[in-house]
Order: sequence, then structure tokens, then C-alpha cells
Amino acid sequence: MQKRKLGISNLEVSAIGLGCMRMSEGHGPVAGTKQEMIAVMRGAVERGITFFDTAQVYGPFVNEEVVGEGLAPVRDQVAIATKFGFALRPHGRPSPGLDSRPEQIKESVEGSLKRLRVDTIDLLYQHRVDLEVPIEDVAGAVKDLIQQGKVKHFGLSEAGAQTIRRAHAVQPVTAVQSEYSLWWKRPEQEILPTVEELGIGFVPFSPLGRGFLAGSVTADTQFPEGDNRSTYPRFSTEARKANRVLVDLIAAFAAGKKATGAQIALAWLLAQKTWIVPIPGTTKLARVEENIAATALELTADDLCEIDRLIASVEVQGGRYPEELEAMTGR
Repeated sequence: MQKRKLGISNLEVSAIGLGCMRMSEGHGPVAGTKQEMIAVMRGAVERGITFFDTAQVYGPFVNEEVVGEGLAPVRDQVAIATKFGFALRPHGRPSPGLDSRPEQIKESVEGSLKRLRVDTIDLLYQHRVDLEVPIEDVAGAVKDLIQQGKVKHFGLSEAGAQTIRRAHAVQPVTAVQSEYSLWWKRPEQEILPTVEELGIGFVPFSPLGRGFLAGSVTADTQFPEGDNRSTYPRFSTEARKANRVLVDLIAAFAAGKKATGAQIALAWLLAQKTWIVPIPGTTKLARVEENIAATALELTADDLCEIDRLIASVEVQGGRYPEELEAMTGR
């Protein structure tokens, strides 16, 4: 497995990570038992993946517990990223809104350390920017945690360019996480130039369009109860029908490279910058292996131009989030 450094930091991880959100309840039914999910995580480590992504809000809390149990025997081989920032009840669903007050950050990290079964968190993200708390205060709280040895690296998720700059001035930001893929390229406008200037790594989540770019979602797909994609405009039946054109174009290109559409989508991301580390999520070891194979897929300059031409020929239909969730991004 190839390794990459996130920006100019000393955090070196596998070129592709593993998003663990769907390995526990909270975003739809889990495609397997907890032990099966643990087997996927450990199998990923055996195959060279060293970067795992979770969050307090996934579950909530349960996902961190599963990740902690799954990676405990291989802790010295992996980097674990988690996130704070949603207002959470101790034993239930998320409360409305966000909460990044410094005292809340520090209290919530104590819980994450226990659930993850670690002494220090490798990468701690603010999950969404809280407009009620100055980002300087957030960065200062994480700086305190780093000085205490409870956190190694600071990250931001779905933050705007100016917020990234302000946070970075207080505590250097190691990584920014945002959605980025063949059908969502907005980070190219401001975020990627900003993080490149500052020496910050970039971690694309949903690099396969929440399964759509891999071809696993069609217009006929019936989302199970609780699957958040059922509420996203981009996953309405009409949008899926229209957007299928993009999937078919990518699949045809992939066939010419003896690859899958998912592998092309990941290889395209890896080819953009050497400090980009996508974190596709899956609950199947076969998909982990397919994704890893993308790191060996070399796309020429002509290939990249052709992929960009194909993308530009299709106007993707539907917003990626409902309005209330989209309003929490890019702040």
C-alpha cells in the first residue's frame, strides 16, 4: 500500500483510508454484525490500510465503540480520526444544532478516548463549524488537548476558506475533510487552493458519491428505513435517473482501463494532489480490496483530460444535502 503525508505534517497514512460510518446503526441498517464489521476493519489493516475515520455523532457514540474494539489489537499500526461538534445527548439521538464550546470539546474528547480505547486521538476534527463559537476558541481548545497529549493533530470538516485560515493561525491544521468526487468538485474553487497554500492535507469523504459512482445505486434502488440518502435531493428517483448518465460514461471509460468505475473515481482523486487521501466507506472486504487496487491504477494526463471532459458533459441533478444540512457547510 502506498503512503501519503497529510500536507506538511508528520501524519503519514495509507493512500486510501476507510470511512467507518455505516459500520454501526444511525445512518441506516448495518450490513452485518458487529463482529463482521470488526473483521472488515482488521482485514483492511492486513491489506495495508492505516487510516480510519469515525465521529461522535455516528450512532451517536456507537461507531467509536465499534472502531475502538476493532482496532485495539492493531492500535500501533493505524491512525484513527474522530470528530466533535454536534450537540449530543448522553444516551440518545443528537440534539438540534451544534456545540463547539471549549469546555464541551474537552469533555467530549474524554468520552472519545474511552470509546476508542486509546490514550491519544491521532486526528481530531471539528465536524461542522459552530457560528456561536469563534473558531479561534475552538482551535485554542484543541491546542490545549494537543499540549496535554490527548490529541496529535487538528482537523476541520466542511469549513470555509477564511475559517481554515483563522483556525490555522492559532493551531496548525493538519487536514481538512470535505466531500469531493467526480460529481462534487466545489472544493476546487477555494478550499483546495487554500489548503495547498497553507500546507494542509485534504481528506475527501463520499469519494464514490455515497455509492452512486460505483454503480451500486440505481433509479430502482429502495433505500431502507433510516438511510439518510433517502432525504438527499441528489438521490431522488428523478435525479438518480438523470445522473445515471455520468455513471455509465465513467463505467465505459473504466472498461477501457480494465478497471471498475469506483477505481477510476478513486484514482482520479489520487491524481489531483499528492496530499489528498480519500476515505471511501464500505462494509465489505471485497470492496476494500477493490478500492485498494485503485492506488495502482495510473491515469495519464490524457486520461485525466478525458475524464474531465466526460464530467463536464453531464449536469448533475439535485443538491447533495437538504437545505438545513447544506447550510452547515462552507462556513
